This record gives sequence, structure tokens and C-alpha cells, in this order.
Amino acid sequence: MTPVNGIEVCVETFGERTDPPLLLIAGGASSMDWWEDEFCRRLAAGERFVIRYDHRDTGRSTSFPAGAPPYSGVDLARDALGVLDALGVPRAHLVGLALGGVLAQRIAVERPHRALSLTLMSTGPHPVGPSPAAADWSHRRTAVDCMAARLREAGGPFTADLPQLRRLAERVYDRTRDMTATQTNHWLIDAGPPVRPRLGEITVPTLVMHGTLDRLYPAPRALTEEIPGARLVWLEGVGHEFPPTAVWSQVIEEITKPT
Repeated sequence: MTPVNGIEVCVETFGERTDPPLLLIAGGASSMDWWEDEFCRRLAAGERFVIRYDHRDTGRSTSFPAGAPPYSGVDLARDALGVLDALGVPRAHLVGLALGGVLAQRIAVERPHRALSLTLMSTGPHPVGPSPAAADWSHRRTAVDCMAARLREAGGPFTADLPQLRRLAERVYDRTRDMTATQTNHWLIDAGPPVRPRLGEITVPTLVMHGTLDRLYPAPRALTEEIPGARLVWLEGVGHEFPPTAVWSQVIEEITKPT
């Protein structure tokens, strides 16, 4: 746990501090657990100092009353920078998925000196939230079943089976201070000033990775056409999800390519 911007944020690192730092920024309503342990270890084996953290209102980080988040998308981006500050990291490779990708874009246009490169996964220039799920998030079994079912529905043929997804969802639930707040608050916040008009200002190497079966975000045309030099890599058979095990080798190889 570390103080960041007046709150407490849970942070975990993998690898050697002397390696180039890489910050994993999870999607909306997602704790760092969805960047799976073994995925992080393999990234670190690619000579990266890997950093993952719980957004506010997820995991062990500070939680706010469900339905009344006193922060914005700009604050979430500042939290990412606050994590780097707490670790004494001036610049990092930023890897963001879904909402995390939007936050990474904001950092790249508003604090360009903090980004070494961008990897934007399953995302676009503005956040898109899931359809609200009518679930009792305070009830462990109900919440776990709902999380696992939503992940399976959003995925593809490489998505883990329901028993494995339930095990991961159980870990997430048991680490989370307030699951109702997690599943509610990120979708209520003001995203902040739009970043799309400034995508042309991004100068760091940018990799766009997108699943061919992603139904939540359309093809990432805005990112690939408006970010100078952006490189697109399709993930065949992947939906709107954190990278499934079957594509880890491809994803890690792309992320750790020299820039």
C-alpha cells in the first residue's frame, strides 16, 4: 500500500528495478488481478520492471461510496502517474487495456515526458462501459458467478473456462474492499477533456493490439489513423478481454520489442 494523490493504492512489482519500467493499467472496474501473475512474471522475464496496481475503487485501494465517486477520469490518470512517482520512476512503458488504454492516451498527450511507449489494447479514444448487470455484488457467490459469466460472454474461443474464471473472480472478490463500488463507480465518472483531438500530438512509439472478436470496441481505426506511426497487431480469436493464455507469447513478444 502506498499513498497516492491523497488516497491509498495497492501496488505490486515484478522483476528487476534496473530494467526498463512497464506500467500495466487495467480496464474499468478491474483490479490488478486481471493482469495474471504468470503473465506479469513472463513480461518481467523479457527484461522489464513490471508494475501493476489497483485503481481506486478496485482491489485493496481506497474505495468510495457506491454511486457517488468524488473523482474523474483525469484523477485515474493521475493515479497512474502517482504510482510511478511513489516508485521513483520518471518514465515508463505504458500498457493500458480498455479504460486503461484511455488513461494511457491521456498521459501521453498531457504528460508526454512520462511515457516511453504506448501499448493500447482493446480500447479507443474514449471509454466505453459494459451494460449494467443486475447483480447483488455484496453476495460473494452471486458476484463471482456474474463476473465469470460476463468475462466468458465478452471473450472468444481462447477465453478460460468458467471454473478457471470463477477462481480468478473469487480472488478478485476476496481482495476487494467494496465490490458494489467497483462495479458501479467507474461508469459514473466524468471522463475529462476528450483526448481524441490531441492524438496527433503523441510522439512515442505506439502499439495497438485488438482482438478480432472484440464486440465492445469497434476496430481501432481512430488510434491507428490519428496517432503518428501507430502499429496495429490483430489478436486472432480474442474478444474484449485481458490477454488469454493462448496469446501470451504473441502479446509479450510485441510489447517487449525494442522501440
